[in-house]
Amino acid sequence: MTESTYRIQGATGEWEVVIGLEVHAQIATKSKLFSGAATEFGAEPNSQVSLVDAAMPGMLPVPNRECIRQAVRTGMAIEAPINKWSRFDRKNYFYADLPQGYQISQLYHPLVGEGEIAISPDDKNPDAVKIIGIERIHVEQDAGKLMHDQHPTMSYVDLNRSGVALMEIVSRPDMRSPAEAGAYLRKLRAILRYVGSCDGNMEEGSMRADVNVSVRKPGDEFGTRTETKNVNSVRFVMAVIEGEARRQVDVIEDGGKIVQETRLYDPDRGETRSMRSKEDAHDYRYFPDPDLLPLELDDAFLAECRASLPELPDAKRIRYETALGLSPYNANILTAEVDTARWFERLLSASAERQNKQEADVAKQAANWLTSELFGALNRLGKTLETSPVSPAQAAELLALVADGTISGTISKQVFELMLESGDGAAAIVEREGLKQTSDTGAIEAVVAKVLADNADKVEQYRGGKEALFGFFVGQTMKAMQGKANPQVVNEAVKQALG
Repeated sequence: MTESTYRIQGATGEWEVVIGLEVHAQIATKSKLFSGAATEFGAEPNSQVSLVDAAMPGMLPVPNRECIRQAVRTGMAIEAPINKWSRFDRKNYFYADLPQGYQISQLYHPLVGEGEIAISPDDKNPDAVKIIGIERIHVEQDAGKLMHDQHPTMSYVDLNRSGVALMEIVSRPDMRSPAEAGAYLRKLRAILRYVGSCDGNMEEGSMRADVNVSVRKPGDEFGTRTETKNVNSVRFVMAVIEGEARRQVDVIEDGGKIVQETRLYDPDRGETRSMRSKEDAHDYRYFPDPDLLPLELDDAFLAECRASLPELPDAKRIRYETALGLSPYNANILTAEVDTARWFERLLSASAERQNKQEADVAKQAANWLTSELFGALNRLGKTLETSPVSPAQAAELLALVADGTISGTISKQVFELMLESGDGAAAIVEREGLKQTSDTGAIEAVVAKVLADNADKVEQYRGGKEALFGFFVGQTMKAMQGKANPQVVNEAVKQALG
């Protein structure tokens, strides 16, 4: 297990940062946790609010089975024990976006127990792994949303989000650098997306993090922590950690004390500011919700949940390395996001079928092309795999033309650019543009003879021992034939001509 060397340099020496994250992940269901109201993002304000969500008198909550199922599947994905008996509690506080005057949560008896996530803080060294402990996952309601920009003197309340199901995924304070926290968030988001329990869209608020930070001298006891609420991007989480750790070091070294408090992050200024003193559990007067029976899960339900789990990123990465022979780097890149893995596997299947080979025999070609050519093009065009102009089937057609010698690797880049522009298939472009590779030995030998005749001085140098010039002759031949000559035939022809 790798240990972080990240330190904050202070006037009194080095300081270590201690980080824990509480991630709120919106469960991917069509209706809310205790009502049938819709959860679709972007709807008109207060258009997805049931009488339960609005806390009308006499309305009773009814648990959404799918919300519980998705939370259980998430717990199983991080190898955590599922508690067959769990209970909902009321967390009492008063705020304008909380109609009930309390939030239904799980404090004492959560649905999911302790698990762990393996992270790789360094993408270039995916085998350098650190284990981050998960303390618990519990299910709770989301609150509504206050809108401060709709009126000059008043704040409006939108209750569309009120009652939406959340998983609160609480890590242990095992992270020691912004990079580790970023890797943890990305890995957790990847797992949620693989499982299908949350879309992980931080911009839309369906996944957000409360960032707990404290500092200490290396090896000392934990310091007093602060909690920065509702941070909605990986980049911002890393910035919060860096800035808040530096602030705490400065306060302590100036003779002050860190106050346990809740803070907010201002991305424009790149700093946190105090919001309120941090509450403890007793401040919320938790007690069992009298309107809800305890959750009791049977073995058949748990077995169905486990059977429905897909191949998860770590298992997929190991399979890509062992069964397909991919490099650890490529395997890590291709499994980091479920959309990438699905695209690659469609490309792999189509390539194997077109080339009449086993998937393991075409995997390296497909992986290298996807991670270099396609990713580079999509980045340049500002597109994603989802909006890619080239489909996995079209990409497989292009790779098959290279594999069977119809076009060279150099020409394939040209064909790919034309595919991006036109949307046409590779074979049609090759035929239309006259880009087929020639393996006509007579034609190639004639061009080689001319290249050698035009560069007699270099031929003499080559025969005098300057063997590096061999590549020059091959390059000149390929250039004269506009890249359409078969490189293997050219190499052999140049070799024979030079004796």
